[in-house]
Amino acid sequence: MTHVATTEELVERARALAVPGERRVLGIVGPPGAGKSTLARAVVEALGPALTVEVGMDGYHLSDAVLADLGRADRKGAIDTFDDAGYAVLVGRIADARPGDPPVYAPVFRRELEEPVAAGVAVPADVPLVVTEGNYLLAPTGAWPAARARMAEVWYVEVPDDVRLARLEDRHHAFGKSRDDARRWARGSDQVNVALIEGTRDRADLVVRWTG
Repeated sequence: MTHVATTEELVERARALAVPGERRVLGIVGPPGAGKSTLARAVVEALGPALTVEVGMDGYHLSDAVLADLGRADRKGAIDTFDDAGYAVLVGRIADARPGDPPVYAPVFRRELEEPVAAGVAVPADVPLVVTEGNYLLAPTGAWPAARARMAEVWYVEVPDDVRLARLEDRHHAFGKSRDDARRWARGSDQVNVALIEGTRDRADLVVRWTG
């Protein structure tokens, strides 16, 4: 069942997970263009740096050079174009950290480069809630279940398909693709991944249509 929620409602749910002296990981998942990155940022900005920090799954994209070597460059964004084992190790390290431990450094994905960058964000040990978002947090294969097992909650974000596709086309165009290429990518490569992601919806703790 989909729960329609405002930013304030979701922030308060996240705030309940942010217990000083403890460490919890909140996952936000959904298909491309659903708004999971925007929601993650809204939660982090509302709670502030003393309570939370964001770590994206996209930092574990394989590089373009590796994708080319594997023959997967035309499927960038598919589940087998990520280092799921590396991501699971990171989530485990984050979940195990306690006040007094050194920070954990996580990679980030730079859209202007279309490449991951190592150690792009610091996760201080005394921050009680880490928000992580991505497409495959609930996938049942590979190392994804090991990552999910270390998350206190996972929220699945969904929006109507026409809204999602329009957002995707705009995003691809904003980062350098022509309008025609942006439309083809959003309705081709991205759309192939959607069915897999939607198949994981029932594993979420909360399915939400975020109203902003």
